[in-house]
Amino acid sequence: MAWMKSIMVHTAIDHYRKRKHDYLINDIEETHYEMSDNAESAIDAMTYKEIMAILQKLSPVYRTVFNLYVIDGYKHEEIAEQLNISVGTSKSNLSKARANIQKMLKESNLKLYEQRRAV
Repeated sequence: MAWMKSIMVHTAIDHYRKRKHDYLINDIEETHYEMSDNAESAIDAMTYKEIMAILQKLSPVYRTVFNLYVIDGYKHEEIAEQLNISVGTSKSNLSKARANIQKMLKESNLKLYEQRRAV
């Protein structure tokens, strides 16, 4: 099966080389996007205290892994060693923490939307 992969890779490279003049590449500096002032994410509309309140709602285990990975910049191996858990558990806890944060942000955004609509 390795020969099939090799054939596919070389075929793709040949295809690219034959048609590379067909591709249009813009300079990054020439292309820019402007966001409208009304485009505001849930995080943009929140204060520091509101964000911290959401993080405090996480379970202690999820919050610890989230803080160590996202805020402190530790790798999963380091977190696992510090907390005496497996690397897989660290990754799983981070994933669950992010899912919980997203859920809470959606709920918070809905409440913010309802408050603005009532005004």
